[in-house]
Amino acid sequence: MAGHSKFKNIMHRKGAQDKKRSALFSKLAREVTTAAKMGGPDPDANARLRLAIKAARSQSMPKDNIDRAIKKSEETGGDNFDEVRYEGFGTGGVGVIVEALTDNRNRSASDIRAIFVRGGGNLGETGAVSFGFDRVGCITYKADKASADDMFEAAIEAGADDCESDDEGHTLYCEVEHLHEAAQDLEKKFGEAEEVKIIWRPQNTIELDDDKGEKLLRMIDALEENEDVQNVYANFELSDTLLAKLAG
Repeated sequence: MAGHSKFKNIMHRKGAQDKKRSALFSKLAREVTTAAKMGGPDPDANARLRLAIKAARSQSMPKDNIDRAIKKSEETGGDNFDEVRYEGFGTGGVGVIVEALTDNRNRSASDIRAIFVRGGGNLGETGAVSFGFDRVGCITYKADKASADDMFEAAIEAGADDCESDDEGHTLYCEVEHLHEAAQDLEKKFGEAEEVKIIWRPQNTIELDDDKGEKLLRMIDALEENEDVQNVYANFELSDTLLAKLAG
């Protein structure tokens, strides 16, 4: 999640992830099926499908599941999912972008609006907050793959625009149209990336106090647990005291 991605592992410990694995696989499969239906079942000729498969593999989704999701795209009378983007504000005026794949727009809009309201926020119109984010390609590697300097140098050579490194890993950003080529170049040097995806990256972030930070995280968790929601992005930072509390 752009805005506090490096803290996500603190929030979602392994136990919680195990409970959500079935739901996660369902969402990944939905994206694979939708990508294959829109651009064809050949990942070499379908950039979106390539990314969907990479995302599924990065979460250890079995190959059989991926293959079934692709085949499902060729079934007549199968489910059709619409891409919908919701934008709104969370507590503290934080901008939130929600990407969904749904077979029922009315249900999704109602459910997501209710989550915003319960979380002390409000759903806005499309474009209400996205102007404060950039649509970019994102590639991530574990910290032990390279030093910060080596990864930065490789990122620049691969055509990336920015590289952020910390104790948890390296995050590289590039223009969307250069994502596939950049990922290929980096893979030759460091092996397959942890993630290769297109995200909404906030241009600026809002630092929240402990109470507002916890409230916003609960709202984001609720959004991510919704079966129609694929991705959630927000432009905020957590306070040091809340980070310490979550880490403990």
